Amino acid sequence: MDSENKRYTVVISDEAKQMLISHARFLAQVSEHAATWLIEDFQVRAKSLEQFPERNPGLIDKLIPSEKYRKLLLEKRYLLVYQIKENTVYVDAVVDTRQDYGWLS
Repeated sequence: MDSENKRYTVVISDEAKQMLISHARFLAQVSEHAATWLIEDFQVRAKSLEQFPERNPGLIDKLIPSEKYRKLLLEKRYLLVYQIKENTVYVDAVVDTRQDYGWLS
């Protein structure tokens, strides 16, 4: 099977779901539309990881082991943080780029 056609299973952790909900609730205080858009963008982009998840850059931080995580930008200020293990993509977090995410190490 070509790597272009390879399909991955995407698993979203409960913690990542809770982080997304928390960010959406915060956004909804200012704009319900922005909160809805964040959730929709997350769903579309998470599904896109079924194909070629390697396309996104690694998450580089001195506190995080190199090559452990990859990142995908959502709505200009949120990162969908994931790792690839064999045929599975694990979405571990949704973080605000303005926050410290060294705890991922």
